[in-house]
Amino acid sequence: MKKQEIKKLTEDQILKNLDKFKKDLFNFRFQKINSQVTNPAKIGETRKNIARLKTLLKGKKNA
Repeated sequence: MKKQEIKKLTEDQILKNLDKFKKDLFNFRFQKINSQVTNPAKIGETRKNIARLKTLLKGKKNA
């Protein structure tokens, strides 16, 4: 997700996407162990998206 897309999300949408990315990251870890990862860059991208969502969520709660 890009910054512009993330900034447009509501708090509920952020939480839903956060859960989705956490599940994806969990699955990527198992794929990595079993050597089934097709695109290893997706792991880092998913972690960065989680961080972006958490940062935005914290900013919205403080505002």
